[in-house]
Amino acid sequence: MDEKDEDKSEKSRKNHLKYYRSLDRTIIDIKNEKTQESENVILNHLDKRIEAMEEDKKRIKEMFPDITDEEWNGNT
Repeated sequence: MDEKDEDKSEKSRKNHLKYYRSLDRTIIDIKNEKTQESENVILNHLDKRIEAMEEDKKRIKEMFPDITDEEWNGNT
């Protein structure tokens, strides 16, 4: 499989920060949804979605190792 060059420009950096924060909000929403759900199939699905989003967050952080935790969390 061909490797795609990663765009590490300032515009990409800002877009990834915004996306990272939206993943955080979505994960919180899904966790809240899980508290209202009792069906195992749905709970498993929600867990898989959270897991995929956490992996995406990890990938994004690895792309921009110079960004501090405060910046990732919007405390800049």
